[in-house]
Amino acid sequence: MSGFFDALKVQRWDDHRYYHHSLVNQSLHFVSATSFLVAYVLAFSDPAMAALIGWLAAMTTRQVGHLFFEPRGYDQVNQATDDYKEEIKVGYNIKRKLVLLAIWALSPLLLVLDPTLLGVFAPHADTAELVRHVGELWLVVGLAGIAFRAVQLFVLQDVQTGLVWVTKIATDPFHDIKLYHRAPLQVLAGKRRGDEISDSISETISEVIDEEAVEPIPVEVSKSGV
Repeated sequence: MSGFFDALKVQRWDDHRYYHHSLVNQSLHFVSATSFLVAYVLAFSDPAMAALIGWLAAMTTRQVGHLFFEPRGYDQVNQATDDYKEEIKVGYNIKRKLVLLAIWALSPLLLVLDPTLLGVFAPHADTAELVRHVGELWLVVGLAGIAFRAVQLFVLQDVQTGLVWVTKIATDPFHDIKLYHRAPLQVLAGKRRGDEISDSISETISEVIDEEAVEPIPVEVSKSGV
């Protein structure tokens, strides 16, 4: 099991160092993580509502942070190009995220075309019932998205990598709150990049990530010559 948890530490560390430079992005991840925890609690009693919160609040804030606030140029801190980081991304890189988000956004149209979704649902009687059907549909989309990428990783890499990634996704909300709870106050103080508080956040990172288990950062020369 030590190999499994070492791999989990590596995936978490790579995710933080490569994709969370922006303090705005870190702050949005804190909001997202909090929303996901609410969804986790609701999932036991109201899965449809949990899915609505998960997609509309948690996933939206998380992906807005990545798409609009995270720098996409050459990563001076890690000496890596954006193309390199996208290529080695274990989970959903930007291209895969856009495909998943498109499926999520367009999926309610299935209920417009067929309110029963081929007999899965009884026709909705009012808007509230339609919203619940959308929530249930989005729950399936979310679980299918995780399962699809996990199977891809089973085939393209190995079973452990896929299982580690699923574990990381499931526990990210807890991990993100621990890492990024200071970020909103830093943004209010006028800071925008996480590098500016590297000393303070590194103490938190060291508590949850054993950096000795992480291989040295591969260096790639920027195609732009920077």
